[in-house]
Amino acid sequence: MDPQQRNAGPPQQRPPQQGGDSSAVLFVFLSFIAIASMVVLPTASTSFTNSLSVLHQVPEGHVGGYWRGGALLKEITNPGFHLKLPFITHYEPVQVTLQTDQVTDIPCGTKGGVMISFGKIEVVNRLHKDFVYETLLNYGVHYDKTWIYDKIHHEINQFCSSHTLQQVYIDVFDQIDEKMKEALQVDCTRHAPGIEIISVRVTKPTIPDSIRRNFEQMEEERTKVLIAIEKQRVAEKEAETHKKMAISEAEKNANVSKIIMEQRLLEKDGDRRQQEIENRMYIDREKSLADADFYRATSEAEANRLKLTPEFLELKFIEAIADNTKIFFGDKVPNMILDQRLLGNFLQQVSREAAAKANSDS
Repeated sequence: MDPQQRNAGPPQQRPPQQGGDSSAVLFVFLSFIAIASMVVLPTASTSFTNSLSVLHQVPEGHVGGYWRGGALLKEITNPGFHLKLPFITHYEPVQVTLQTDQVTDIPCGTKGGVMISFGKIEVVNRLHKDFVYETLLNYGVHYDKTWIYDKIHHEINQFCSSHTLQQVYIDVFDQIDEKMKEALQVDCTRHAPGIEIISVRVTKPTIPDSIRRNFEQMEEERTKVLIAIEKQRVAEKEAETHKKMAISEAEKNANVSKIIMEQRLLEKDGDRRQQEIENRMYIDREKSLADADFYRATSEAEANRLKLTPEFLELKFIEAIADNTKIFFGDKVPNMILDQRLLGNFLQQVSREAAAKANSDS
């Protein structure tokens, strides 16, 4: 071996190139970022996380909106897992189900210059899925700030400025909900048709303590008046009830009396008819008896008239003489019997008596 070569020692190795090492480190770094973005970052909710994440989840009841380089994309994704380019594409979930926005601490001045404050107003609204792109394009993700939060402040101030404290706090307070709902829906229909206002709930406003005490005192007095009116109504109802009961009792008694009277009248009418029938029967019977007597008398008179013959009269005279219990003895008896003049007078007298009797019977 050459001495120079022995003195030179072992050959030195050339240092490795730096380019290969940096590529490996960069690859590992990017792999770590990708794994972290897929595993850890999807669980976060910040804008930075949304920009870095590759795999993201759109929750149920939401849709996904995407911006690339600040420009809104027309792509709208449904609930579930989706992929996007990190750093380049930004993602935001947009709720399309019912949501309630609470607007708090809304000061306003009434028509009389009294400052009051509404502690909370709840607005139930919904963004229709078909109008998500147009709404995000025109008003951004926080569209509800423009058309709900700011609009509620404006409408409440408009309402208070046109009404007195009495009206806002008591008289028309029950109408504020409907008026706010109509005002919000009119503007949303005109400028942001995808937003539907379901309902508005307005809490009682906060007013100065001195005025509130006056209102409470007024409410107490109004309650007393209402109690007095209610007592009066109860008394009137009781009096009306007693009156109706008395009228009902009187009508019942009158109806009972009427029924009893009608029953008595029917009984009297029946008695009268029965008496009339009995009288008619008696009259008919008496008439029949009278007709029979008249007929018998007439028949007897006619028979007696037919019997008034000299022979019959002579027979009767002889029977009468024969029935006489006294007997006279002497010379004159035969003369008396045979005296024709005496016999003629006797027969004439009997004839007149018979004719008179016949005339009286007729």
